[in-house]
Amino acid sequence: QVQLAESGGGLVQAGDSLKLSCTSSRRTFSTYSMAWFRQAPGKEREFVAVTSWSGHNTRYADFVKGRFTISRDNGENTVYLQMNNLQPEDTAVYYCATALTGSDDELPFEYDYWGQGTQVTVSS
Repeated sequence: QVQLAESGGGLVQAGDSLKLSCTSSRRTFSTYSMAWFRQAPGKEREFVAVTSWSGHNTRYADFVKGRFTISRDNGENTVYLQMNNLQPEDTAVYYCATALTGSDDELPFEYDYWGQGTQVTVSS
């Protein structure tokens, strides 16, 4: 069983930055893609970003391109999401996820392991 633990969320103002962290218990962390999703109240969970096992290949949702950066430290079994120029519409619970298959898909059902989520609230 893989355990994922997110941290770094909080209440910020529009234009501020936050850096989320997600630490994995997976011993083979360095060989699997890692993704971030988010879910706002009353909305479906949506893809935010994904990084390949090496961190060299990344992909983002259109609504965060140029503002968010996903990265990873395989020595620390941790994936990060640097979020800049946050806007009220970014308010959501942010989750990290990984798949048994190593999938880097953008669909939540492709992922098998999820963290408990960390709340990000952006005030205007």
